[in-house]
Amino acid sequence: MMTKPRPLVVRNANFRALWVSSTAGIFGTSVAAVALPLIAAVELNATDFAVAALSGVGFLPWLLFGLPIGALVDRYRRKPVVMAALVLRISVLLSLPVAFWLDRLTVTQLFVVSFLSGLAAVFSMLAESALLPRAVPREELIEGNGMMTGSAASADAVGRSAGGWLTGVWGASNSLLLQVGASAVSLVSVASLKVSETVSAPSAPSRIFRDMGDGLRYSFSTAPLRTILLVGALWNLGGAIVVSLMVILVVRTLGESGAMLGFLTASTALGGTLGGLTVTRATRRWGSGTVWRFSMIPAVLGYASLLLMTPGWGLVPGFIGLFLAGYAIAMNVVVSTSFRQRVCPPGMLGRLGSASRMVTWGMLAIAGVIGGVLVDLLGVRGAITAGLCIAVLAPAVAAFGPLRSIKHLEDLEPVQAET
Repeated sequence: MMTKPRPLVVRNANFRALWVSSTAGIFGTSVAAVALPLIAAVELNATDFAVAALSGVGFLPWLLFGLPIGALVDRYRRKPVVMAALVLRISVLLSLPVAFWLDRLTVTQLFVVSFLSGLAAVFSMLAESALLPRAVPREELIEGNGMMTGSAASADAVGRSAGGWLTGVWGASNSLLLQVGASAVSLVSVASLKVSETVSAPSAPSRIFRDMGDGLRYSFSTAPLRTILLVGALWNLGGAIVVSLMVILVVRTLGESGAMLGFLTASTALGGTLGGLTVTRATRRWGSGTVWRFSMIPAVLGYASLLLMTPGWGLVPGFIGLFLAGYAIAMNVVVSTSFRQRVCPPGMLGRLGSASRMVTWGMLAIAGVIGGVLVDLLGVRGAITAGLCIAVLAPAVAAFGPLRSIKHLEDLEPVQAET
């Protein structure tokens, strides 16, 4: 009788350290994702445009600095980078409740803190992503990414629920203390990480720019990488327009509380938990290509359920739809990330991650501004509909594009690139 192997988080101490750090970080980020727009909408009475645009400011550093930071991450030890980024994040976030206590909090400070916190996230997330393949064998990457995604989604659900509840109990600004504490847990966990890292010799500025170009070219070097990137960008642009309008829809249009907003958005994370934990079984049964190709269809349908919501029990379609969307999105993310990590040379991981996120997560920054413009022009439901029209292009490209007949993405020929 074969003994069932212990879970990766139990048998691998380095993976466990990354898992704890990532999970705690996502928990804190989720608290802030609920608290920041509520600070703007409720405590500071900001305009609809400002509330929607704020959701994208934290992702603006990916668009502006993702490439150079990715090149730097590949040239330095990743563990100190993560730790320094976490210290910066703790410092800037702590300034918000302090300003609130002193009655000096402004919308401008919200935008600045969101941007600086996002900048710290670029460093920490790229470095953590590049550390994962050093902590986990290649054949266990899908299991590792699945556990990371599943636990992150659970932390996201708890963080959003706690953040929504605490905004009513402590106030939106004070609830950010929870993220400060979560970031401290991440810092302690990363400090315990023990992996072997090679450090490249310092490069001239010209070499850094060449490294940036290498990462961007590699991201577009094959049809699979290009298609996965395009699908991610289309989904993030359309989907993030919808998400940027959630506060306006739920709190201002439907008249629900911040706590209800937190519970509603947490249903996406709960679905993501199930998706992350079951993706390994799904890919074994149907193939990673099949799972990736069709997972965005229920995601679009789930987001469309927001248009059916009304106050009170009329929120139920939103809860069900967002759960379904979270489940599908998590599966798509795990398969996409695992494929990129599998084919990418270790020395290119930081640059590939930064180039990919510059394109896909850069869309999140743009989406916030577009959402703010659309809500002024079309109203909140019209703006959500416009976002859905963009998001539906993602499953269309996946289903009818170059990867339409691929069952197993990992069987595709890996691309070799200079490191």
